[in-house]
Amino acid sequence: MVLAEAMRTLVIGTSLGVALALLGDPHSLPHAKSRPDPARAPSATRAPSIESPVLTRVVTQYCQVCHNDALLTGNVSFQGFEVERAPDQAETAERMIRKLRAGMMPPPGMPRPAGDTLQVLVETLEQLVDEAAVFRPNPGIRRFQRLSRAEYERVIRDMLNIEIDAGRWLPADVLLGSFDNLSAAQGLSTTLLASYMRAATEVSRLAVGNPDAVSSSSKYTNPIEVSQHAWDHIEGTPFGTRGGMVVTHDFPADGEYVLTVETLFGQGTGFEDLDISIDGEGVAVIPIPHNGERSVPLNTDPVFVRAGQRQVAAAFVRRMDGPYDDRFSPFDWSFVGGEDAQQWANYGITALPHLSNLMITGPTTVTGVSDTPTRDRIFSCRPSSAADQRPCAESIVARLAEQAYRRPVTNEDMLGLMAFYDQGSADGGFEIGVRTALQALLASPSFVFRLEREPSGTAEGENYYLGDLDLASRLSFLLWASVPDRELLDVAASGRLSDDDVLEAQVRRMLADPRSEALGTRFAHQWLRLQDAAKNNPEPYLYPDFTGQLSDDLVRETELFFNHLVQEDRNFLEFFSADYTFLNERVARHYAIEGVTGSDFRLVTYPDDKRRGILGHGSVLLLTSMSARTSPVLRGKWVMEVLMGTPPPHPPPNVPAFDQTEGTADGRRLTTRERMERHRANPTCNACHRFMDPIGLALDNYDVTGRWRIRENMVALDTRGDFYDGTPITTPAELTQVILKRPVPLVRNFTAHLLAYAIGRPVEYFDQPTIRVIANDAAAEGYSMSAFVLGVVKSDPFRMRRTEATADTEANQGV
Repeated sequence: MVLAEAMRTLVIGTSLGVALALLGDPHSLPHAKSRPDPARAPSATRAPSIESPVLTRVVTQYCQVCHNDALLTGNVSFQGFEVERAPDQAETAERMIRKLRAGMMPPPGMPRPAGDTLQVLVETLEQLVDEAAVFRPNPGIRRFQRLSRAEYERVIRDMLNIEIDAGRWLPADVLLGSFDNLSAAQGLSTTLLASYMRAATEVSRLAVGNPDAVSSSSKYTNPIEVSQHAWDHIEGTPFGTRGGMVVTHDFPADGEYVLTVETLFGQGTGFEDLDISIDGEGVAVIPIPHNGERSVPLNTDPVFVRAGQRQVAAAFVRRMDGPYDDRFSPFDWSFVGGEDAQQWANYGITALPHLSNLMITGPTTVTGVSDTPTRDRIFSCRPSSAADQRPCAESIVARLAEQAYRRPVTNEDMLGLMAFYDQGSADGGFEIGVRTALQALLASPSFVFRLEREPSGTAEGENYYLGDLDLASRLSFLLWASVPDRELLDVAASGRLSDDDVLEAQVRRMLADPRSEALGTRFAHQWLRLQDAAKNNPEPYLYPDFTGQLSDDLVRETELFFNHLVQEDRNFLEFFSADYTFLNERVARHYAIEGVTGSDFRLVTYPDDKRRGILGHGSVLLLTSMSARTSPVLRGKWVMEVLMGTPPPHPPPNVPAFDQTEGTADGRRLTTRERMERHRANPTCNACHRFMDPIGLALDNYDVTGRWRIRENMVALDTRGDFYDGTPITTPAELTQVILKRPVPLVRNFTAHLLAYAIGRPVEYFDQPTIRVIANDAAAEGYSMSAFVLGVVKSDPFRMRRTEATADTEANQGV
């Protein structure tokens, strides 16, 4: 097995290094696959060897003081733990390894052994556990996965060339371990299956079109956080307009449609013109007089539109340009409306007319269904006679089914699908037959579920390699979050994908494909919890320049940054230290960086050291804040949990929340730091806050929205603190430096998340030897991003599975 060979090399190399060290050479550790130093780079000098019984006494003396059966500090006990028997207590050993590698144990203020004892302890634990894992490989057990919402959307896009919102039919996915694709969280129910059935019906109708469509209405509502300021041009609307909205609408047939707009007026606003366009072509201009009412709904005349998915834009004709003086400052934000519009106007926020709703009603006077890019993708042949219809349909259905099922179709597959074609064509002709077969295909378990075939004769609890077609599916959903393409399927069907060289060539080809942007928009987005940024809407009276568009752009900045690392195969540690980012004009203005114009993002070098890497990204700073104040606690917790992989324990019950801490004293508002100091005066709170708070305080120069600041509540910020290893930190740059002093936890944590996302199950303690091999091999390649991806793809957990075993079987195998 690939992992077994790599780990044998690791163990042999390490043993040789230890032997040479005992002979007197202090620089004898092999570089490539040896274990890295717990606090520095992998090539650092290994500490002198200490016998395991001596190390057991170290654990007894320094660790069991808190972690014993009586106290259970951190919900773990090391009582009875013996270093020499670490493989038999691997789960406990791995918890110890994680804390020692991060330098978090013993905690500040507690006695620590002298010299390199802790370094030797963690290396010895890893060596013993990794050596045992070579002879007891465990790829883990998980049930089959199903398509998540995002995967469903991408698969439909790649198959049918149509963009959909799966949220119209499918329930929200459950996040587990940061990700929405882990099988343990993907429950099944009759309601869920009915949702996939309904989605199959609607998607097939949208794709093929419906000449029998009856008139219906679809309503689109502008989010309240979207600004429609005099200078806010919405992407997709004509130039010379402001505000409004852009939607993608599916017109089921050629016919006439009526567009209804509803606008909201603020104080002192007057006459406006609203431009309506479809696919960039103007179809109507609606004059909107202000008649004194808050809400004004108006209709267009019937507009003829051909079938297909089209972009509909409605925007106000811009009536002003140039400088504009507000009472306080030229704010970039204009309130969308609603009950509180007048309130925000009192804070100097403009209240121009806003488009709140757009409704499209139709079709009427249907004339047929025109060809569309989606129909061209589906109908790869056109029958010239009745006799040609079924052979043509078989060709279409077989091609679509092979792509949807991610494998060659069988005769049994085709018999079932063509039975649906026959039923549909008998009632409505050739196109209805194809649409009915497509509907059946999209409702099939072979499409909805990512089923993996188990070899016949496999015993309970036995490991086995995935077949090439199943490996291809895992690979495409890891890198593209979608189905394999033609080349990957052909390679898998020929049985060549399991060859290491062929597999690596396919990985590199797929990483170079634009579809690998899914690593940023899917993997990194969820790993970093960027979805939480949309949940924090900064208070308009405190942050009047912050808009919904800016929030989206901040998230996009982070996704582009991560994808740049992947596409350029950069060193992963650049994720923390990069002196550049990706900005458009809106984000650059927010960061006070000059020289960036336009809505397109581009690589920009920071002008100073106020921002570096991910810790300077507004998306992260926004999602780790409250709406009215920063939260050093949330920021420190996020760094420890998401980046370092060492989450602090949950607060004990009955501990007062931070917001219950007094916010004023001596007639003035306290700063966040002053309130934190009062909060952690409780010894119970201080046990964890002494780790989190200094990290978060070092980032407190960033406000709620990620802007740089030097004061809070008119008081100069005090961001001084001590990292848990005693290093003084005050600025984000100093925090980055102290974190990068220990790259090993960062690298292993990233590897663990990538592996979990790839295999569809949470990483367990028995996966840690695999993670160490991947991380060490990546170190030898300069921590290049491709090294991590290839390490995951070539690992046993990715390429293998284990059949579910009974308790008796597991006991017999010593699992």
